[in-house]
Amino acid sequence: MTREFIDFVNAHKDEDTARLLLSAARYPAIDMAAAVQQIEGLRTAQEKWPGLLECGEFLYPPRLNREQASSEKTAVHKASLCLSGTAESHSVFRIADLTGGMGIDTFALAGWGAERQVQVEVDYVEQDRSLCELAKHNAAALGLSNIRFHCCDSLEWLQQQDRHFDLLFVDPARRDKQGHKVTAFENCTPDIVAHQALLFSKSSEVMVKASPMIDITLGSAQLHNVSDIYVIAVQGECKEVLFLCRPSDGSEPRIHCHHLHHGVVDDFVFTRQEEAQTQVAYATEVKKYLYEPHAALMKAGPFKLLSQREGLEKLAQHTHLYTSDSFVQHFPGRIFSVLKEVSLNKKNLAAAIPNGKAHVIVRNYPAHAEELQRQLGLKEGGDDYVIATTVGTLKTGFVCRKFL
Repeated sequence: MTREFIDFVNAHKDEDTARLLLSAARYPAIDMAAAVQQIEGLRTAQEKWPGLLECGEFLYPPRLNREQASSEKTAVHKASLCLSGTAESHSVFRIADLTGGMGIDTFALAGWGAERQVQVEVDYVEQDRSLCELAKHNAAALGLSNIRFHCCDSLEWLQQQDRHFDLLFVDPARRDKQGHKVTAFENCTPDIVAHQALLFSKSSEVMVKASPMIDITLGSAQLHNVSDIYVIAVQGECKEVLFLCRPSDGSEPRIHCHHLHHGVVDDFVFTRQEEAQTQVAYATEVKKYLYEPHAALMKAGPFKLLSQREGLEKLAQHTHLYTSDSFVQHFPGRIFSVLKEVSLNKKNLAAAIPNGKAHVIVRNYPAHAEELQRQLGLKEGGDDYVIATTVGTLKTGFVCRKFL
């Protein structure tokens, strides 16, 4: 990280990186592959880690490591879940991040304490030496002095520790030896299911980050002492599922559906037993408003409880949309104003949407959104939404406008 290197990256950050690689001979003093990696990292940071753009000395890892790293929003949110209301009661709160990677989660955990003048000590463990060295450099660039770095196998390192940690954080690698994505805990690295005894011998609390595609019920059954499950969505997309394991009284895990959007966190908490015992009111027709749950709710599935708590009618048993004549302002998801019911054919849609532009949403309907949009002759865009769904047993469609 020389001044010349930094100046080169800043001067060429908007250029085509493929062309830069081809022109490497023109800049013999610059490691062009490293410069391109930095430029591409800066571009990723604009969306994923905007706070890092303020640190001119931050170095970005290769593309795969950037893809696997948490976003800034989810990392900060995780740090709050791990530490808020807990770390303040400790003179020193000790954490080990056993799967350090790019270090985004480590930096968020370490930074949370620094911002609140709470003494938090974090051990970062990563067996990839280049990643470990990069994270060490970046911690210094960010002014984080409360992190210790260990380049080794995390389970072997943990086995050798005679300290007790207040929290272990684990984000197992979700790719197999061939580089294919995997979801189940036993297929990830490290295999935390097989090593739970070791984890709990070193800490009373363990937080496990899982794929957003994981089967929540299966994951909860595989892990010991799951007290809370956090399903995290950001701007309408499910990003992470977190399992917090701690000594418990044997009660059923609480499932928290968190939607992070525009600086707000929607929080819907329930248990599977509550959902199973809830009676739902079904609609006989779609009324003035349609409600679509946010992505964390769609993943976790408190569909009957949503109907009961919000005072809404559900369209059908397997249609996870809701309706009402009165407006429910704080519904956790998108709200649509229903303009008209339509038969889903090209002629009817052409009459209902003269400009031919609409967003298509499919819920419990035998077609994919892209396929249906093509069949209806609609282009993506505009203010209208076509919602294809099932009301009771009737497959039908609605032209709507987004209300919130």
